[in-house]
Amino acid sequence: MFISKLPIVPCVIPNSAMILAAGRGTRMLPLTERIPKPMLVISGMTILDMAIGHLLEAGVGRVIINASHLASKIENHINKRNDKRLIVNREEQPLETGGGVKKALPHLGTDAFYVINGDSIWMAGMKCPLLRLAEAWDPKTMDVLLMVAPLSNAANFEGLGDFTMTQLGKLSRRKENTVAPFVYMGVSIINPDVLAVSPRGPFSLN
Repeated sequence: MFISKLPIVPCVIPNSAMILAAGRGTRMLPLTERIPKPMLVISGMTILDMAIGHLLEAGVGRVIINASHLASKIENHINKRNDKRLIVNREEQPLETGGGVKKALPHLGTDAFYVINGDSIWMAGMKCPLLRLAEAWDPKTMDVLLMVAPLSNAANFEGLGDFTMTQLGKLSRRKENTVAPFVYMGVSIINPDVLAVSPRGPFSLN
């Protein structure tokens, strides 16, 4: 048996999170002509409520949900939950993923926070993936930490993968005309400092 002599670093759960729910959901047309994609129901629960449930169960104290396409439907749904931990940040002009997160920074605070795509669905295994991300987060060496899965295990994923990974966990984007072994699962931890020099208006987190 090998017992690591590395110091045990306490796991700090980010207190804030952002759910990206402002997109038009064009890949899910015609359903998303009248229903925001995060409001689609899977196994009796909206995708949005699944994400909120994962975050609150992990101990997150504040969840920001941006909304633009059919924003009133998301606002009404969140208002019915009557939970002060949930805040809708409406975008009159769609700001894409990066612009949406940047607009929400006053709510998210100055510490690292979770970002979850509004169409991300995952099954928790022996341990909640959000907790595993928090355990792996190292603000001294990381700007962004992404949750990825092996391409072979990504159900209903059509594509050639997103990233390759070194033995130390550093990710590189898939090169053109190649296959990458890992798929981004739409969940990350972000240091807000990386947005300090980001563009104004709409831009992608990519």
